[in-house]
Amino acid sequence: MSKSVVMKSSEDILLSLHNQGIPHLNEVFYNLSTAELYEHAISNGEAELSEHGSLIAITAPHTGRSANDKFIVDEPSSSGNVWWGKVNKPFPQDKFNSLKARISAYLQGSDLYVLDCIAGADEQFSLPVRVINQQAWHNLFAKNMFIDATEQQLENFHPEFTIIHVPDFKASPELDGTRSETFILMDISQKLVLIGGTHYAGEIKKSIFTALNYLMPLQGIMSMHCSANIGLEGDTSLFFGLSGTGKTTLSTDPERALIGDDEHGWSDAGTFNYEGGCYAKVINLSAEAEPIIYDMTRRFGTILENVPVDPISRAIDLFDDSITENTRASYPRKFISNIVADNRGGHPKNIFFLTCDAFGVMPPISKLTPEQTIYHFLSGYTAKVAGTERGVKEPTATFSTCFGAPFMVHHPKVYANLLKDKINENGTQVWLVNTGWSGGEYGVGKRMKISYTRALLRAALNGSLNDVQFTTEGFFGLHIPSECPDVPSEILNPRNTWSDASAYDTKATHLVELFANNYKQFE
Repeated sequence: MSKSVVMKSSEDILLSLHNQGIPHLNEVFYNLSTAELYEHAISNGEAELSEHGSLIAITAPHTGRSANDKFIVDEPSSSGNVWWGKVNKPFPQDKFNSLKARISAYLQGSDLYVLDCIAGADEQFSLPVRVINQQAWHNLFAKNMFIDATEQQLENFHPEFTIIHVPDFKASPELDGTRSETFILMDISQKLVLIGGTHYAGEIKKSIFTALNYLMPLQGIMSMHCSANIGLEGDTSLFFGLSGTGKTTLSTDPERALIGDDEHGWSDAGTFNYEGGCYAKVINLSAEAEPIIYDMTRRFGTILENVPVDPISRAIDLFDDSITENTRASYPRKFISNIVADNRGGHPKNIFFLTCDAFGVMPPISKLTPEQTIYHFLSGYTAKVAGTERGVKEPTATFSTCFGAPFMVHHPKVYANLLKDKINENGTQVWLVNTGWSGGEYGVGKRMKISYTRALLRAALNGSLNDVQFTTEGFFGLHIPSECPDVPSEILNPRNTWSDASAYDTKATHLVELFANNYKQFE
């Protein structure tokens, strides 16, 4: 039992878990330190050490979220607020309770790792969270990703949401009513999440994010799947985007202090991070292009998920996608030297919607009107490219409303209206940024240079783009700057980068139609 923090006694923790429906345990390891969790994870055979001190964990066959196995319990206290459909699928409460009882029986006599922590840096809206794990490295993941509870908070800790993660427990679809052996089930009335059948740690953080996306809007808080940072002048910026669009990379900027890389709330007082750590995608990461995140992969305390490691030298290979392209690094914010200490910022001056447009149609940057802002926020567009998923042979449009549909519990217009109100109240400027292809679609054109994207963001942030002329393109009505420091003017209008302008027009018309068909659900 760790003695490095203010502790409850073994009897207190066992009694608390008994009251949560988990009796007759062997040993409970409560709020262990990072070093202790390393020792347990390695001695248990859960993970191994890299040559630089990071912890290597393999989650195969589950190397990403199991979205089709996620359900919300259909119960009276929350049912009327949930946008039921493809994303938020109902699950019977009696089946949930039955599965909970089976997990409780399964855990009898087991050792468990328990972490009491906080989600939400604004104390007025923070959520006390208890994470219960079978494995030590998953508990370390939660320790990295959530906010440390203070000694005072730990003395009188009462969890407002609990996660029970049993990765080696497999559900029986016939008995339990699940889709498969894997399950991510949330009962809002019981403030409880059950996760099983998967070792992928991202399910832990995203479950609490889902809970916050339900709770925060009910308090008038705009809940956001975005990263955030602050400039030297104290200006806050937000970066919305789906996986692979550059949300973490672009917000982790040597010239700006990081608030957080993934999940935030926006209250009447400003913005605040939900988390205490970062969860960065690290496939093909280089020290030249992304020095800060690259350095994080070589730190004691960082967890590397599904990154291949040499069995002899223990050297990691960030370019090896043999396990998955979705290789990840989990590390505490405090590892980054340039961070906002209190995890909070002001009202954003600029918001960037990031899209990786594999069709090569979207401009590198464009200024959005308020109406366009809501349109693109509800659309949440990016594109998959050939080779990233089995069966994908050409660019495929992906629409994820609010840039985070899998985690949004209320109807999308709840979040859209909150965003509209916050933007109007604070005079925030919104930009659409394409980190994808230029000069043609994937396979013909080239990926936008990250140096150009950073220069465009810098110009928007420092006001340089306020002094240039804008032109309006003819397909989406986007407003494109005529020039930008350190960026070739010819790439600013994507039509000019294609060798065949008529081919661009055809592809742009096709993308407009895809947007329109997707948007019909909101009309």
